[in-house]
Amino acid sequence: MTHDQPSAMSIDSDDNAPPDPSPAASAVGSTKQRPDLQAAFTDDVLESVLRFVTHRRDRNAVSLVSQAWYKVEARTRSEVFIGNCYAIEPERVAERFDRVRTLVLKGKPRFADFDLVPHNWGAHFSPWVRAIAQRGFQWLERVSLKRMSVTDEDIGVLARVFPGFKELSLVCCDGFSTKGLAVLAGGCRQLRGLELIEDDVVDDGVDWLACFPETTTSLVSLCFDCVECAVNFDALESLVARSRSLKKLTLNRHVSVGQLQRLMLRAPQLTHLGTGSFSPDPNAPDQEVDLVSAFNACKFLHCLSGFREILAEYLPAISPVCANLTSLNLSLADITAAELEAIVFQCHKLQLLWVLDSVRDRGLQAVASTCKDLRDLRVFPVDPREDSEGGVTEVGLVAISEGCRKLQSILYFCQQMTNAAVVTMSRNCSELTVFRLCIMGRHRPDHVTGEPMDEGFGAIVRYCKKLTRLAVSGLLTDRAFMNIGMYGKTVQTLSVAFAGDSDMALKYVLEGCPNLQKLEIRDSPFGDAGLLSGVHHYCNMRFLWMSSCRLTMSGCQEVARSLPHLVVEVIREREEQGDDDSVEKLYLYRSVSGPRNDAPPFVSIM
Repeated sequence: MTHDQPSAMSIDSDDNAPPDPSPAASAVGSTKQRPDLQAAFTDDVLESVLRFVTHRRDRNAVSLVSQAWYKVEARTRSEVFIGNCYAIEPERVAERFDRVRTLVLKGKPRFADFDLVPHNWGAHFSPWVRAIAQRGFQWLERVSLKRMSVTDEDIGVLARVFPGFKELSLVCCDGFSTKGLAVLAGGCRQLRGLELIEDDVVDDGVDWLACFPETTTSLVSLCFDCVECAVNFDALESLVARSRSLKKLTLNRHVSVGQLQRLMLRAPQLTHLGTGSFSPDPNAPDQEVDLVSAFNACKFLHCLSGFREILAEYLPAISPVCANLTSLNLSLADITAAELEAIVFQCHKLQLLWVLDSVRDRGLQAVASTCKDLRDLRVFPVDPREDSEGGVTEVGLVAISEGCRKLQSILYFCQQMTNAAVVTMSRNCSELTVFRLCIMGRHRPDHVTGEPMDEGFGAIVRYCKKLTRLAVSGLLTDRAFMNIGMYGKTVQTLSVAFAGDSDMALKYVLEGCPNLQKLEIRDSPFGDAGLLSGVHHYCNMRFLWMSSCRLTMSGCQEVARSLPHLVVEVIREREEQGDDDSVEKLYLYRSVSGPRNDAPPFVSIM
């Protein structure tokens, strides 16, 4: 989902009480300016109109018009998105939006993906599920959670309390087990989707796939590639066979290519497939497998992922579907450039490609010569060590920029880069909205000239006018951040690591980027002066994260005093010595609920 700059009523950050009609103004007008506005719209008419208003920002504006419009907007909102589960009390959301069909929640800061947020920091789903259960959300059909702690009991409440519940999506979540999955499978008779993505799922020995009733035929999506336990293949095959509407299936590493073939023949209607291990069954290594026929049978397949523990000789079997592929995720497949070439030369419709840097520059050159419609490219490292050899370089980046002019989003891990290559990217791919360049290692300069990477990142914010997300790396001085402040007027998310000279760098960004919503900083020389330079802007941001910088408790307390309506959390995991005033990690965010009541001992709220 996109993250728009929220209005005063934005549900992705806070949810104020209904405004007084007299000062309310929005894109749809003001009751003070138009005294006949309410008379012109009965509740029934307004409800009919608002059903066509789907964008969160537009609905937030509508809710500001008057008390009556505020109430009608709440009754007609079908989806609630909360970008920070601590931004508002669950009870408040449950009381206002009692007809919601979809609830989307995000928990821990994104740096939790890099183990920078302690495991037991918080973001529990339990208060939310209790609040909506007590409120009687009988219309609730779908819950989507990201970076949250979910218990088996939470999942059980969803299965027991909401008779029409149909979809559960858990991304980067933990705290639950196969027991909870079994309860969901057995209790939700109308289940259409179960998507488990990069979750930490405990294996407690429960055969959860066998818990789907024989009457379950409504599944459209089933994704469990992160579940690290063996599966009951007979139960899985039976479930797939009777789910005639199944479109999306992603398998874990315990499903062999022989079993994959059987499943594909059972479900030729699939559009999205995660292939599992993509290697033979170790218990039947000589089993004959005809994957080509299986892929030939799947005429509608256009998204492929998986390929764990890949046996390269099986890769050509996907050739029958390559011409129709729009999405190909090979980020778990350690393949060579030659192996990628054999596939990608057939993928002329490809719009999304994720690969490992084992494909080298030669592989990216093949992509650039073939995939002219590519919009999203991610290149991950096989070996994330700073001193690892090989991988991709500026040569691959330049090739992509010259061959894939429609590119909108790129994540690129590399060992070396040049300013010239990044400038070329900025000029060739002006449609970029996301640019994340990760030069592995600390403070690495342009490897040809030895200069800082200031010029390259300056070009990105100068020429890519639609840029909303930027991640910087390499040797960067304050000049790079001056350019970001001057030209990054559309940037909403900025990630910084091992960069900058002084507090001026942070000052440039906080004073120059009016649309900045999320700022993530680690291992950079920014202290209290830089932190305090953003006091004027923090109320407009969703959050600020700083770790391993030069902050002090005194600086954090000063921010908390200046902005009493924000929550300032200091995370101090290590044993502090004496009068140590340093701050290990800072998490600052907006909340209409005030400080949370479940903070662990290592979190101090200013």
